[in-house]
Amino acid sequence: QVQLVESGGGLVQAGGSLRLSCTASGRTFSRDAMGWFRQPPGKEREFVAAITWSGSTYYPDSVKGRFTISRDNGKNTVYLQMNSLKPEDTAVYYCTAVQSWALTVPFGSWGQGTQVTVSS
Repeated sequence: QVQLVESGGGLVQAGGSLRLSCTASGRTFSRDAMGWFRQPPGKEREFVAAITWSGSTYYPDSVKGRFTISRDNGKNTVYLQMNSLKPEDTAVYYCTAVQSWALTVPFGSWGQGTQVTVSS
């Protein structure tokens, strides 16, 4: 059974940084595109970042230049480095596999998420 475990969230002041991790177990994701999504309080889940198996990355304008996604295939882990955090980045953050032909489209299992709270 595939399991994704996100970690690294917490409370941080605006302008601060956090690094999220997502470790997969149950199968290898080295040939999959992986993505991060977030769900702000009272809102729909939204796309945050994606990385292909070869390392190409894609971001929406809302986080471009502040967030960096990376992966360590040997550890079956995907990371999200978040800098210059803003209160509007407050959300529960999730990782999952994404479609290689449409990097904003998730498929497969979701983890439990990790809470990120940015205070002003």
